[in-house]
Amino acid sequence: MSKNEKGKVVPLGGLGEVGKNMTLLEYEGQILIIDMGLNFPEDDSPGVDYIIPNISYLKGRKEDILGVVFTHGHYDHIGAVPYFMNKLGNPALYGSPLTMGIIEQRQDDFPSQPKLNKTAVEDGSIIKLGPFKVEFFHQNHNIPQNLGLFIETPVGNILHTSDFKFDKTPQNGPSTDFKKLKEFSERGVHLMLSDSTGAEIEGSSLSEKTISENMEEIFQNAKGRIITATFSSLINRVQDIIELSEKYGRKVVIEGYGMKTNVELARNLGLISFSKGTLVERKNADSLPDNKTTIICTGAQGEERAALMRITQGQHRFFELRERDTVVFSSSVIPGNERSVQNLRDDILRQGADVYHYKMMDIHAKGHAQSEEIEEMIKLMKPNYLIPIHGQYSMLVRHKKIADKTGVPEKTVIIENGEPVELTPQKVYKTDEQINTKPVMVDGSGVGDVGGVVLYDRKELAESGIFVVIVVLDKKTKKLKNSPDIISRGFVYLRESQDLLAETRKKTREIIKEASRSRKTANSKKIKKEMEQKIEDFLYSKTRRRPIVLPVVIEV
Repeated sequence: MSKNEKGKVVPLGGLGEVGKNMTLLEYEGQILIIDMGLNFPEDDSPGVDYIIPNISYLKGRKEDILGVVFTHGHYDHIGAVPYFMNKLGNPALYGSPLTMGIIEQRQDDFPSQPKLNKTAVEDGSIIKLGPFKVEFFHQNHNIPQNLGLFIETPVGNILHTSDFKFDKTPQNGPSTDFKKLKEFSERGVHLMLSDSTGAEIEGSSLSEKTISENMEEIFQNAKGRIITATFSSLINRVQDIIELSEKYGRKVVIEGYGMKTNVELARNLGLISFSKGTLVERKNADSLPDNKTTIICTGAQGEERAALMRITQGQHRFFELRERDTVVFSSSVIPGNERSVQNLRDDILRQGADVYHYKMMDIHAKGHAQSEEIEEMIKLMKPNYLIPIHGQYSMLVRHKKIADKTGVPEKTVIIENGEPVELTPQKVYKTDEQINTKPVMVDGSGVGDVGGVVLYDRKELAESGIFVVIVVLDKKTKKLKNSPDIISRGFVYLRESQDLLAETRKKTREIIKEASRSRKTANSKKIKKEMEQKIEDFLYSKTRRRPIVLPVVIEV
C-alpha cells in the first residue's frame, strides 16, 4: 500500500437530509455506487412526485462505473433506479433477494427501461468489483434482508452500517451478529460510514417484540374489525399482524397495490408465511363477522388515494368505516405529513371508530439506532475515522458529539451532499471540491424539467391565482375590436365580482386607447407589457392582492 494512494467518498444524497441516499466510492477513476434513493416532496415542491439525486458528476463516466450495491429495499435507497439505468449504462446491481425483487417490481412501471443486470446476494456474500472487495452482512432494520457493507480498498477498509438498529428480540429474522462485527473490527476499520437518523433520540430503539406485545393488547380488546395501516415495506410488521390475526381467529384482507405486491413477493421469498385460508379476497370480506376480520392496508401517511383514506371518505369500492372498527396507525409520521395524518385521524374518530397511533402506545418501532446504539457501534468497530451519514445536519452533528464522547475515532468528518472526502492509508479529510448536487425533480414522466422558476410560479399561482385578460386589436390601427374577455382562477369568483371586472375592462380600454395613439411605435409585445404592469397595479389598488396577470393580445 503506497502512501501516495488516494481514494474518494462522494456523497450525492442523504447527507444533510433524510432520504435520497446515494454515495460513491472512487479509486483511480473507478467508481462503486452505494444505493440510489429518492425523496418525497414537501410543501415547498407543489406538484412534484419525487426528488432524486443529481448525477451530473457521473456524466460521460459510464465506463468507470463498476456496479451498484444496495443496502435494503426502502425507496429512499432504491427508488431512483429507473431514472438512472439508461444514463449510467445499465450497470450491474447487487442486493438481497427482497431488495432485488422490489427493484424489479418498480421497474415494471417503466417499460422503456433496459432489462436490469442484477445479482442477488445475502449475509456473508463477497463480491470483487475492480479495486473494491465487498462483503455483505446482516443488520437489523424494519425491513428484512437489510445488509451492511464491509469494503476492502487499496487505501483501507470501509464499513457502511446501512440503516441499522440493535434488536435482541426481532420478530422476523435474526438478531445482530455481534461476533461478525467484532471480526470486522479486528480486521481494521479505517473509515466507518454510519447511520445518523436516530442520533438525536436518547436511549435505545424499541424491539419488535415490544411492538408485538402492544399490538396483541389491541387485538384482545377490539370489538369489531381491526384496520391496520402501515408502510408496505414493513414486512416484519405485516407478518406480526397476520400471526396475531390467526391467534385470535381473524381472517386477513390485504388492501393497497403496494401492500399486495410486497406481501406476495415476501411470501415467495419465504419472508411471510400464513395458514391456508387466513387471507381472503376483499370481495368476500363482507360475509365475515366484524370481530373476525383484519384489514392490513396502506395509507398511514394520510395519502390521498391510499386505501385507508378511501375507506374513511366512503370512496372505497368494498369497504366503509364502521363505528365498532379499530384503526391502528402502525408507523411514525414522515415530516411534512403531520397535518394530513391528523385530519385523517379526526375523520375516523368523528365516525365513531377507535384510533391507536405510536404517540399513544408503542405500536411502531423506528428502524434506526438511537444514541446508545450509535455509541455502542462506534465502540465495537473502533474506526480510525467516522463520517456520519443518513440524516439532517443536526443529526450528523449529534452523531459527532456521541463519537467525541467515546474518544474512539481519530477524527469525525462532517460533510453534506456534494462535499467529497479523500482517503489515504494515513488519514481521511474533506477537500475544497464542491460537486453539483442540486436536487432533480420528477414530475410525471418529466425528469429534471421542473426547476426553481417552475416551482416559484406554482407557488405564486397557489397563493395569488391567475388573471387573464384577452383583447382583440385591429392590426393597423391598434384599436380595440372587442369587449375584453377576462378569466380568473384562484383570484376572484367572477360571478360575485362584476363591479371589479367592469372597472378592469374600463382600465384595459384606457391602456389600449393610449397605445393606439402611438401606433407607429406600438406592437403587441409592448402592449402586453403595459397591460401586465398597469392591470396588476390596478388590481392591487382594489384588492391588496397581486395575482399573476397574463395579457393575451390578438391582432386581426
